[in-house]
Amino acid sequence: MQRSTRFTCFCLWSTGIKGMWAHSMTVQDYQDLIDRGWRRSGTYVYKPVMNQTCCPQYTIRCHPLQFQPSKSHKKVLKKMLKFLAKGEISKDNCEDEPMDSTMEDAVAGDFALINKLDIKCDLKTLSSDLKGSIESEEKKKEKNLKKEGSKELIHPQAIEEKLGSGEPSHSIKVHIGPKPGKGADLSKPPCRKAKEMRKERKRLKLMQQNAAGAFEGFQAQGQPASLLPKAKSNQPKSLEDLIFESLPENASHKLEVRVVRSSPPSPQFKATFQESYQVYKRYQMVIHKDPPDKPTVSQFTRFLCSSPLEAEHPANGPECGYGSFHQQYWLDGKIIAVGVIDILPYCVSSVYLYYDPDYSFLSLGVYSALREIAFTRQLHEKTSQLSYYYMGFYIHSCPKMRYKGQYRPSDLLCPETYVWVPIEQCLPSLDNSKYCRFNQDPQAVDEGRCKDLDRVRVFHRRAAMPYGVYKNHQEDPSEEATVLEYANLVGQKCSERMLLFRQ
Repeated sequence: MQRSTRFTCFCLWSTGIKGMWAHSMTVQDYQDLIDRGWRRSGTYVYKPVMNQTCCPQYTIRCHPLQFQPSKSHKKVLKKMLKFLAKGEISKDNCEDEPMDSTMEDAVAGDFALINKLDIKCDLKTLSSDLKGSIESEEKKKEKNLKKEGSKELIHPQAIEEKLGSGEPSHSIKVHIGPKPGKGADLSKPPCRKAKEMRKERKRLKLMQQNAAGAFEGFQAQGQPASLLPKAKSNQPKSLEDLIFESLPENASHKLEVRVVRSSPPSPQFKATFQESYQVYKRYQMVIHKDPPDKPTVSQFTRFLCSSPLEAEHPANGPECGYGSFHQQYWLDGKIIAVGVIDILPYCVSSVYLYYDPDYSFLSLGVYSALREIAFTRQLHEKTSQLSYYYMGFYIHSCPKMRYKGQYRPSDLLCPETYVWVPIEQCLPSLDNSKYCRFNQDPQAVDEGRCKDLDRVRVFHRRAAMPYGVYKNHQEDPSEEATVLEYANLVGQKCSERMLLFRQ
């Protein structure tokens, strides 16, 4: 006998949200619902009315199998590894700015870049023949400048003085036009921020190393290939390599991630309930400024522990089964963060994250998302169809809520046809309008919409029946419109499997 989902359904028009209370739901039902823009909060399942709400919320999913962490993601993972290996890190400096593009250019610089920068100290590392060719190029430049009547000349002596003072490694331009006493004092270096000077010194050092490498390559011309140094592999590290990089035996901290079933609650979940709740309470009070009496046990249970999803353990499913779970982050024997997740037939769906505010410096929001992506990849190894990571809603109209778009490749769900579209194709439209139809085919329609209202299943007077039977006992003219709206929102497939509770 096929299991069904039972609902008590009601609509909230003023807030631009349709919602219903779910008593019991199969994981396949919920998978189909979130693929039509639904989400759950506890046992309440809701769907934004996209063209009515002030901030349209688009369902977003990531492709974990093709995911490559960005530089900022790697930075968070390295920060965690450093903390685990060496202990406390400076909380003041936990948000270092990423490597900028000019430094990337220096790292990627080749032999041709050396000639462009005209750095005299680099000439010392080259062979005499190579040095002579570059110096001749300098002389040609000076002659050309003189012919054109230029007021700027390049002096090697000035270059040496500037390099010794820590100034930038660009060509040194000495002005001969201004008269003494007018303009800036050229005998003194211009004021520069220490940060910029450090960047320039690092750039210079990298260029010197590149020059030395070019000289070695020049000397090695004509040598057997076996005598030349082997090129280093540029293969990037995988997400798992970055997360599970080996730590020293004397590491300062130990981090463990445990997955416990929250509904129905497993023995491990029950044993850690109070500790997990205390972390949630502190998180709500510090991060969201809730008063101490607001994050109660009952509120915590309704919001993050109760779930309508039935636990399922099919033979071809993941070892932990399907359903609702808490992913607990244990540091040195205590819980510091909890990720609330649903494991569904085709995805891991992120519900919520809360953490101990004392560990905010570890960027636990980003770190937990990366761990959940890696967890999805791990589940995929046994359950091949489970290959997506759903991150909830993407809100482009709110700049602070765009961070989910940084986990790529990812897709957004078209709010009209319910097909997935790569986020890169959606962003230009979202820049122009809050609400967008992403499917560019004007002829495309919602293939999952209700096609036969009489087959929609309802639960009335303790009996399940198709709507075709139920409507014969109804005299309310608005009932058919309500049931039709419900069926279009959940789709024909779900409306035939689930039970819509009617008084």
